Amino acid sequence: MATMISEVYDAFLASGAPEDKARKAAEAMAAYEGRFNKIEGDLNLLKWMNGITWALCFGILFKLFLR
Repeated sequence: MATMISEVYDAFLASGAPEDKARKAAEAMAAYEGRFNKIEGDLNLLKWMNGITWALCFGILFKLFLR
């Protein structure tokens, strides 16, 4: 059984959606949340990689011009 967000499930039920459709929609929302967490982690890795690259570039320029 897939995980679901209970607040979303309750909101769908309160709006009058059938129980099975509300459950499937809440499970789909939980799947998107997992995808967003993975994208956020990948983005953090790319930020670190970019920062290290800039630091190396500035180090090379510093070494080149202040020789």
